[in-house]
Amino acid sequence: MISFGSEARIFVATDPVDFRKGVHGLVALVAEDLKGNPYSGDVFVFRSKRADRLKFLIFDGTGMILATKWLEEGRFTWPPIQAGSMRLTATQFAMLFEGLSEWRRIEQRPVRRPTIFA
Repeated sequence: MISFGSEARIFVATDPVDFRKGVHGLVALVAEDLKGNPYSGDVFVFRSKRADRLKFLIFDGTGMILATKWLEEGRFTWPPIQAGSMRLTATQFAMLFEGLSEWRRIEQRPVRRPTIFA
């Protein structure tokens, strides 16, 4: 399983992309279409038209990482196709990456930070 720190922001491009695009094409897509910074350390996830493959892109501080996963059987459960992106938690991404359809039911609970009384 691939995991990221809790501080990592994960964005899913909800519109399918041409999977012939390589790292440079996806970096341009993040910058131009999604209005994101591909060198920020955020994770950008892309889907194929057949919904059986995903690619994710992340800059780790020393270089750009592009990883691909495809399912031998079945499809990934994706949000509805629309322009733009949506944000996922690290747990939701892990479930999506594993091919689990329940990732959309996972909600992050707000954490109340303790306050110091003076």
